[in-house]
Amino acid sequence: MTNASARARLYDIIKTKSFVRGHVVLASGKESDHYFDMKPSMFDPEGAELLADLIFAHISDYEADIVGGLEMGAVPLITPISIASRRAGKPLPGFFVRKAVKDHGTKKLIDGLSDVKGKRVAIVEDVTTTGGSAMKAVEALNAAGAKVTLVISILDREEGAEKLYADAGIPFASLFKASEFLKG
Repeated sequence: MTNASARARLYDIIKTKSFVRGHVVLASGKESDHYFDMKPSMFDPEGAELLADLIFAHISDYEADIVGGLEMGAVPLITPISIASRRAGKPLPGFFVRKAVKDHGTKKLIDGLSDVKGKRVAIVEDVTTTGGSAMKAVEALNAAGAKVTLVISILDREEGAEKLYADAGIPFASLFKASEFLKG
């Protein structure tokens, strides 16, 4: 399957399983008349495979040693992307950043890897609105001595994330734009 046909098939899965019209309040606090709940697409076996392959293809254009992101939006993506990277002969270990430090056990903020210092990181996210959620992961990784080389989202709602990352000097990409789903 080519990337174009994989993207077309993934579009259909997202449109069917993850795109909803109706009033919602987003994580950013903004109100909207549509919503993208990517969990059904990320947990669908075909959706997970297509997402992993397409996101890994984007990450391959950047230098990255590891892949991860902020819980919960990134968590369903990380393992499939790590598997796709291994199959491609460029293994990227995965991790996730907690929204708050774990209050028991190891008390980690960054979990899944013992150390990220000096690592080049690709951050993944399900849906990006203003970019604030993934930026929390970027800040935690910067504080831990890692360098974020890319933030990539399944879908950009086109509400400020691109500018946020451009202003921060961090490359940003998305597989889809909200406008692609809203036009039809």
